[in-house]
Parts: sequence; C-alpha cells; structure tokens
Amino acid sequence: MTRNVLVTGGAGYIGSHACKALRLAGYTPVAYDNLSRGHEWAVKWGPLEEGDTRDGARLREVLKRHRPEAVLHFAAYTYVGESVERPLLYAANNVAGTVSLLEACLEAGVPRVVFSSTAAVYGVPETVPIPESHPRRPMNPYGRTKAFLEDLLADAFAAHGLASFSLRYFNAAGADEDADTGEAHDPETHLVPLALQAARGALPRLTLYGDDYDTPDGTCIRDYVHVSDLAEAHVLALKSLEKAPRAAACNLGIGRGFSVKEVVRAAAEVTGLPIPVEVGPRRPGDPPVLVADPALAGKELGWTPRFTDLHAILETAWRWILLKP
Repeated sequence: MTRNVLVTGGAGYIGSHACKALRLAGYTPVAYDNLSRGHEWAVKWGPLEEGDTRDGARLREVLKRHRPEAVLHFAAYTYVGESVERPLLYAANNVAGTVSLLEACLEAGVPRVVFSSTAAVYGVPETVPIPESHPRRPMNPYGRTKAFLEDLLADAFAAHGLASFSLRYFNAAGADEDADTGEAHDPETHLVPLALQAARGALPRLTLYGDDYDTPDGTCIRDYVHVSDLAEAHVLALKSLEKAPRAAACNLGIGRGFSVKEVVRAAAEVTGLPIPVEVGPRRPGDPPVLVADPALAGKELGWTPRFTDLHAILETAWRWILLKP
C-alpha cells in the first residue's frame, strides 16, 4: 500500500532531504512547492505538485488526488534580515499560507502535521543550552511567525484533533552524503555555503556580520545540525504522532556551539583553501548565542544526530558545492 506524505516546500533545502528520508523509510513523498525559492531538480523521490500554500483550491485538489496520511510543512520564507525589512510578506506567506494548509488538511481528513519551526522563537536566551521550557520571545518577524504557528497548531489539536510536532531547528548545515541534493539559495545568506563559495573563489570575500558580540571571539555562536539529521527527525516525528497523537515541540541541535570565526577556520581546513574575510555591521535580529539542549528529541523521538563533528558537516557541504548541478 502506498503511504503518501505531502511535503510542502519539498523542492527546498531541508524539504528535499526530508523527501529522501521519507522514501528510505517506505513513504512516498509528494513535494508541493511553488518553486519561487525551491528547485525542480531537487525533487527526485516522488511526484512534484506545483502550487502555493495560500492557494486553497489547489491544495484541496492535490490532497484529494494523493490522499496523504500526513503533511511535513517546510514551505516558508526564512531569512531573518528580510523579515525585518518585509514583515507583512512574512505574515502573508508563513502565517496565511499555514492557515490555508491547515484548513485544507482538516477538510481532507489529514490527521498529522510535522511543522518546520526554528530556534528563532526563543530570541536572546537567558540560559545556554536552551531547553524547550525556555520562554519564547522572538526578536524578529520571522521568529514571531513561527511562534504564532506553534500556538495555532496546539489550538488546532485541542479544537480539531489535528496532531502536530513542531521541530525547532537550530542552524541547518551540510548536504546529502551522496550529493543527491544540497543547499542552493538565491540569494545565499547562510554562513557555511558562503564560506565555501569564498574558498572556491565564487565570492571575492566572506562578510562577518559583526565581531563585537559578547562572545569569546566577538562573533555569533550557533549550533550547527546536519540537514540529513534534521530530515531523519521529521520521519521519527511522523512515526511518533502515528503512535501517540498530540501537539508537541522539541529542539533539533547537537548541543554544542561554534562561533562564526570557528566555522570559517574549519572551512579553510576542510577545503585546504584560504577564505578572505571582511567585517561588516551586525544584522538586525541576530542573537549572540543559540545552542540547543536536544535531550527532549532523544527522549520523545529517539533521535540522535549522526553528525556532531563540524568538519564532517562541512565536508558534505563542500562535496555538494563541487558536484552540484
């Protein structure tokens, strides 16, 4: 029997890795993507249905045809800086698009949603590493859209029985070990691919956004979690909801932070190439330190990240950059 799962944003970075993980776990991923920021070449493990989450009629058509048993919801705008500059765009796409999706799920009888959330819901942490019990005080519009939607999903379970798991990613990094898919944003804003592009000479230099934070070397510290580990967590969350329907949330990170300068140094070591850098102004909405306490994901999902070494994560990203289409 075919076990279909709708993957919104399935042509994107994390969504495409999740599609591969679903296929390996025996599901058929149906990628639903408007291709505004995703790539048709990244859809390899199931059909592609082109559409926008705000298009309720299109969603209903796709849900009726494929009858998925669950939805993995990745479709969203995710740039912190852009969200500060264009908050209404983020509300329209992230919030209105998710409301439209949930309405379609309820109408079609889809019982489970695994939601792509973010560590940005926490804002500036009071304690590090950050547990799920930490207050949610997002400091940018992107984080606020995700925090609102976590609450909406909890309300949807209470009112309608729509089960959900919100997975709060820390910094997704790396690429598929077989180089079947990887990171390809336009514009690219993430540190790892930018550092590797600078090493390769595709960028004249890498800009460090601030070196005066209250951290040991003055640059932001982040918890880098491999994208394939994130994908595996979504499959585990899906299976967990099958066994115990509820509305839950957990962190996805390795529990260790690396500064921007540490990442740049490691990238130079992995590539064997110099990485020219310059220091620019801070980006609005960037907390100094974000490091996960991932214990709950281990307890609730049985999730243990395979990639905990920064160099190993960077090696997969470098292989992808050298081989990508």
